[in-house]
Amino acid sequence: MTHILVVLTSHDQLGDTGKKTGFWLEELAAPYYAFVDAGAEVTLASPKGGQPPLDPKSNETDFQTDTTRRFEADATAKAVLSNTKKLSDVSITDFDAIFYPGGHGPLWDLANDPHSITLIEDAFSASKPVGLVCHAPGVLRDVRNADGTPLVNGKAVTGFSNSEEEAVGLTNVVPFLVEDMLKASGGHYSKGPDWQSHIQRDGLLVTGQNPASSNAAAHALLELLA
Repeated sequence: MTHILVVLTSHDQLGDTGKKTGFWLEELAAPYYAFVDAGAEVTLASPKGGQPPLDPKSNETDFQTDTTRRFEADATAKAVLSNTKKLSDVSITDFDAIFYPGGHGPLWDLANDPHSITLIEDAFSASKPVGLVCHAPGVLRDVRNADGTPLVNGKAVTGFSNSEEEAVGLTNVVPFLVEDMLKASGGHYSKGPDWQSHIQRDGLLVTGQNPASSNAAAHALLELLA
C-alpha cells in the first residue's frame, strides 16, 4: 500500500489583521479523496499536532465544492483531521510521498519550520515525490539541494500568484509573496489565469497555483508514485 503524508499548518492568525487563517479546506479535501480513493493510506501531520486551524473563509458557501462537502460529512476524515501527528514525530522513511495543502497559514509557520525543511530535503534525497499547492510552495523558501542551492532553482514551479494575492487584498499582510519568492530562488515560475487550475511538474516536484489546482496536483503526485 502507498503511504502519503499530508502536512498542514498550525498557524491561525492572519498577520496583525485580527482575522483567522489556517489551511484551505478544498486544498486538503480534494487531495485527501484523490489519495484515499486511489487506495493510499493517508497520514496527517502539523507542527503542533492535534486539530489544525481551518481558514474559516474556506468553508463559506462560495468556496465549498463536492469534495469539501464530502469531507465535512465524513466522520472518519474529521477524526483523522482532529488528531494530526506532530511534525517532529514523523520521518520520511515511513512514507512514499508528501503533500502540502495551502491556505495562508503555512507562510508563517511551515516556511520556517526546521522539521518541515528537513522532511522535504530528505524526501528528495530518497527520490520521493513532493506536492504543494497554492500558498504551500512558500514552504520551499529555505529548502536546499545537497549542494546548498535552493531546491526550486532551475525548476518549473507555480504557486499562488501576485495577482491572486492582490485580489484577496493580502499583498501587504503576508510575510512574503509566493510568486516573488519562487522567482527569487531561481524557480522558473509560470501561472495560468487567476483561480483556474494550473500545475507544474519537474522531476519529483509537483506544484499547483491555487485551490482549483488541488485535485490536478494530487493526481500528478499519484502518477509519479505509479
